[in-house]
Amino acid sequence: MREVAFIKQNKEKWLDFEAAIFGKAKKNPDEIAGLYIHLINDLSYAQTYYPKSKTVVYLNYLASQIYQRIYKTKRQEKNRLLYFFSEEVPLLLYQYQRYVLYAFLLFFLFVGIGVLSAIYDDDLCRLILGDAYVNQTLENIKGGNPVAIYKSGSNWGGFIGITINNLRVGAMCFIMGIFGGIGTFYVLFKNCLMLGAFQYFFYQEGVFWESVQGIWIHGSMEIFVIVIESAAGFILGASILFPKTFSRMTSLKIGFRNSFKIFLSTVPFTIAAGFLEGFVTRYSLEMPNWLNVFIILSTLSAISFYYLVFPFIVAKKIKSIPLIA
Repeated sequence: MREVAFIKQNKEKWLDFEAAIFGKAKKNPDEIAGLYIHLINDLSYAQTYYPKSKTVVYLNYLASQIYQRIYKTKRQEKNRLLYFFSEEVPLLLYQYQRYVLYAFLLFFLFVGIGVLSAIYDDDLCRLILGDAYVNQTLENIKGGNPVAIYKSGSNWGGFIGITINNLRVGAMCFIMGIFGGIGTFYVLFKNCLMLGAFQYFFYQEGVFWESVQGIWIHGSMEIFVIVIESAAGFILGASILFPKTFSRMTSLKIGFRNSFKIFLSTVPFTIAAGFLEGFVTRYSLEMPNWLNVFIILSTLSAISFYYLVFPFIVAKKIKSIPLIA
């Protein structure tokens, strides 16, 4: 069957699927399950005979959304919060895995640019961080504690202030994606440039390891979260630039909903990073090296597992989950 005829034959049925997904038509779980079975059959047919067609992309997306609708209906009565973190977010991360990859590639590229820029421009750190911050850090290095700045203020005051600031930065990474992803690109570039220049500054002063102990106890989660929030911003931007078979407004609604859920999942990690910075980082140079390394590796492993490994485990459990192209 020609693709045009295939689309014409099933168009009304697919529109019915869309209405069921986006709440334009009320259907009970059994009816939605029936739609899902029909849609999977259409998807299999399209993948066989029109593998590179936009029809496959469209059906693929509808099938994944209907699946989540069914699964959410079954689980939300038990524990909606548990379902959100254990299944809904991992499945979204699996579906949008390429945007997470893009965010990490840009992160490493921009940090590298920050390091190279600092190598060839001695004033870059002062330009980015300000003279007062750099001068204070130089004084701390002379005093034998390069990261003493993290000891300023009280534990609770530091924790609350830092967490609020990190939440603001994360929200900017996400919401600036509304400008087609360009805003997110800029925010990520700015923060990565700062990180690269800042780390090279400590290397230049001969206290690189001390800076690693002080910065990455909380930085493992804090920086990782910024990358994930940037991925959410890119998803939001892509929903505007590349609506595929949906209207631009419908694509934006879908993109905003899904990317916002990914952004929300980062909030507990941001709070945890703020807690570590407020209560633990200030004692980094007083703690034994093995404890510093243990905290850094354990926090990095935990967040890496959740965002990079766990989505594939969840998706593998649910072998029928389609992958968005």
